[in-house]
Amino acid sequence: MRSIGEMARDSGLGVSALRFYDRAGVLVPAWVDPVSGYRWYGTGQLEEARLLTRLRRAGMPLADIRLVLAGWSGADTDLVLKLLEAHLRRLELGLSDARTEFSTIRALLEHRENPMTSFRATTVRPSVPAAELAAALDAVRFAASTDPELPVLGGVLFDIEGDALRVVATDRYRMAVAHVATTGDAGPRVQAIVPSPLADAMRALLGDDAAVELTVDGDRVTLETGGRQVAGRSLEHEFPDYRRLVRLPAGRRVLVDVPAFREAVETGPVRAGEVREQDGATCDLTVLKVTADGAVAVCEDGDEDQDRVAVNREFLLHALAAGGRDALVLELGAPTAPLAIRRTDTEETFSLLMPVRLES
Repeated sequence: MRSIGEMARDSGLGVSALRFYDRAGVLVPAWVDPVSGYRWYGTGQLEEARLLTRLRRAGMPLADIRLVLAGWSGADTDLVLKLLEAHLRRLELGLSDARTEFSTIRALLEHRENPMTSFRATTVRPSVPAAELAAALDAVRFAASTDPELPVLGGVLFDIEGDALRVVATDRYRMAVAHVATTGDAGPRVQAIVPSPLADAMRALLGDDAAVELTVDGDRVTLETGGRQVAGRSLEHEFPDYRRLVRLPAGRRVLVDVPAFREAVETGPVRAGEVREQDGATCDLTVLKVTADGAVAVCEDGDEDQDRVAVNREFLLHALAAGGRDALVLELGAPTAPLAIRRTDTEETFSLLMPVRLES
């Protein structure tokens, strides 16, 4: 017999996924301890679990997976083969449709006039409080992308307009925005995408100085303080219009005690999610809801509250740490709306986490 932990390790499904498939009647343990409720699996079930892992990665619907597993060990494999072939045809048709739509979109993109204004031509030299810039970088750096296929997101946006610097990072699944007041430059809007290594070098330079000078001159970005300097070239891309992305319908705002909430997330139940939309990787999900008394709670297994919001557990813990406060405001909207993590002292610094669809 294998414990659920051993089965998770050997099959690649994860403990939360095994629990889900048990509740769904897809992969039921050979024995469940009547006292502890602990699940144990027979030796022959490992092959089924590994098969389930492959079918799940291929995006097969749960109803079809159930039939494939039911017919896998039988003498007549005709139904299994037909189900596999049918799903492959669906994938091929879907890919063909996607290619057609993408070709149309590319053609539209090539022939449209670009209405965006370039924010790179003007040189600006604002003065920025060192401590506030350090805090801003700490608040957003966790959200910068590491995907080599999307180099435009592989840095931190410095968006300078009037007497404000907004620092922004996103990897598509999370976004963080921070605001810093500036002095000494009230010129036109200028943007620069600072590569992540350069942003880290800037953060290392920020000490106890009252202010530092930030210079954006074309594609060159320089940070200077106390006779020390770090400089480099910005990324030659145009950052997405983040202001459009952060316009969200108002949700329910709840003040949370961060240490207590972090412990609840770290020790609470996790769920398996269909996370193909998040780089095809599996991850643990934390499912949240607002309780009747107005608090945010981690949902227990079997909780089917219709307004629950599922998010990547690791991303949530990163966002709580980046918030840098013992009290933060969580804003929960619809299950399909991003979860916002906000500071209590400003509306200008916050992070957003994209929700994840639950397999159930």
